[in-house]
Amino acid sequence: MADRVAQTVVTMYLEPEVEPLFHSDSYGYRPGRSALDAVASCRLRCQKTDWVIDLDIRAFFDSLDHDLVLRTVSKHTELAWVLLYVKRWLEAPLQHADGTISARDRGTPQGSAISPLLANLFLHYAFDMWLSREFPDVSFERYADDAVVHCVSKARAQYVLEAIGHRLAGLGLELHPDKTRIVYCKDDWRRGDHDHVSFDFLGYTFRRRAVRSKAGKVFDGFAPAISDSAAKAVRQQIRRWRLHHRSESSLVDLAKRINPIVRGWINYYGRFYRSWLARSLARINNYLVRWARRKYKRLTRHPSRSWLLLTGVARRSPALFAHWQIGVLP
Repeated sequence: MADRVAQTVVTMYLEPEVEPLFHSDSYGYRPGRSALDAVASCRLRCQKTDWVIDLDIRAFFDSLDHDLVLRTVSKHTELAWVLLYVKRWLEAPLQHADGTISARDRGTPQGSAISPLLANLFLHYAFDMWLSREFPDVSFERYADDAVVHCVSKARAQYVLEAIGHRLAGLGLELHPDKTRIVYCKDDWRRGDHDHVSFDFLGYTFRRRAVRSKAGKVFDGFAPAISDSAAKAVRQQIRRWRLHHRSESSLVDLAKRINPIVRGWINYYGRFYRSWLARSLARINNYLVRWARRKYKRLTRHPSRSWLLLTGVARRSPALFAHWQIGVLP
């Protein structure tokens, strides 16, 4: 508890000093910026440039060099107590689940109040400013250690990726060989093909999809929607609720229980290409129908009436469930 208070104090001291210096394409853990802002920027840039470098730094938070982190902090403060505390937090031993303790000579304490700021400060110099200086024609979005780099050609992307690999290796970091890749933003206007034509970024999958223009014309664009892994997690959470076993509860009770979580999904994963999220949210209706059959035994012999019952409720109270409000009706 004392460490968390001290870390918050140091963060409140350093943040006003470093925040104005951070790159405009850095989005992670910054006031007034969000992951959805990064996704929106990435979406627009994928429409303008054909190639993307999908970067993945292997075990970033476990691999940070303590001396380099302290050096970046010392650029922005000369207060001995700040540097001393940061050094102690970085070097604090790690206690495992079985109670054993091991020394730590690299990495930051994950989950601590100051780790996001230290990571941003390190990557500001290690990646953001370096990339802007060495490749001013290249744009990017970075959220903590998750980054996407946009290039105008495959050859340019290969050259930039090699340079990034060398840069990070010199800082004791490594690009994940299986998760880092060059992606072609394939759509109706881009000819040719490539081994990789999709990538995941902050819970969204960017790939070729049928989209509708403002004029109503349907075409294949390169657009983001909830990723398969995020959609699977949503469905698993819906299944864990076991709504069909809560026959003692009313629909109002069920709505109060799940609506805050569903609204969170809608606000985040429903920002772009909401229809893909709707496919997973439709599972809620299936469980509500099963709930009705358990609640009202007479419906067991007439399954179709369960849907009619739920449809009637949705017609009378369309705002009862959060997913009904966006058109995911029974």
